[in-house]
Amino acid sequence: MTITPQEALQRTIEHREIFHDEMLHLMRQIMRAELSPVMAAAIITGLRVKKETIGEIAAAATVMREFANHVDVADNSNFVDIVGTGGDGSHTFNISTTSMFVTAAAGAKVAKHGNRGVSSKSGSADVLEALGVNIDLTPEQVAASIAETGMGFMFAPNHHPAMKNIAAVRRELGVRTIFNILGPLTNPASAPNQLQGVFHEDLVGIQVRVMQRLGAKHVLVVHGKDGMDEVSLGAATKVGELRNGEVREYEIHPEDFGLQMVSNRSLKVQDAQESKAMLLGALNNKAGVAREIVILNAGAALYAADVYDSIAEGMAAAREAIENGAAREKVEALVRFTQQFTK
Repeated sequence: MTITPQEALQRTIEHREIFHDEMLHLMRQIMRAELSPVMAAAIITGLRVKKETIGEIAAAATVMREFANHVDVADNSNFVDIVGTGGDGSHTFNISTTSMFVTAAAGAKVAKHGNRGVSSKSGSADVLEALGVNIDLTPEQVAASIAETGMGFMFAPNHHPAMKNIAAVRRELGVRTIFNILGPLTNPASAPNQLQGVFHEDLVGIQVRVMQRLGAKHVLVVHGKDGMDEVSLGAATKVGELRNGEVREYEIHPEDFGLQMVSNRSLKVQDAQESKAMLLGALNNKAGVAREIVILNAGAALYAADVYDSIAEGMAAAREAIENGAAREKVEALVRFTQQFTK
């Protein structure tokens, strides 16, 4: 079923849904640059104003996955993506990137999908480069990295080249659109498990149901009530969990895991170098808020990866991986492995 761009725009103005097949068609036109910049801008703004539905987001993510440069991983058991939408305005160090090293050290395989900082002071790509990781790998090299080190970083521009066709429109609009929430839904390695942080609590229920439609296995979508797109130490965290095909929503608190509720203010950084210092401090077992929030998030990722049966069990393994130096060694392993491909 096709729809003209003008009909789609009219639907958004009338706050009516664009159906799945229609959205597939529209999104393919956008990704191929077949719509004028004016029309593309009007449609994605109209969708935002009317609020994108689960069906519309799932269709858009399906098309983005179609156009992606895929990473083929033979064994997808205990295979997890740890990712955030960003845009939470918290300017904290790279918690999910730090958690990646801990999660891999504790027995999961991690496919991290990320970019340079846009709203943040330091995106995952920025801090990994500061650590000495070569982020400019081919899909085959990323697959080899996952097989060899248990981790692979997929630099979004390398895997979603069609996104350049909408980049100028997004930049000029300067407001959030559907594309701000598609990144975490379009992991090029198709990791079936995920810990996904979102910038608004309304997105928790939406994104987890989109992942359900996209056929994911075990997903935790989280939003800290203090605004963080992570599991937070500074407030309760709203969770949307997809497991065994079922979705449930609940709240968790730091105290549930024997942690004190503390402000996340001390986690703020100015740039990638500061983020690197905090990341290494946490992995070197330096006591403090940074280490504890990494243990909490890595514990959630290990649960999502089905390595452990609860967040608490995952946290115990995460703490051990930091204390015995295994998590810190994962940094060196990723640097060593990726540097062999330096051009």
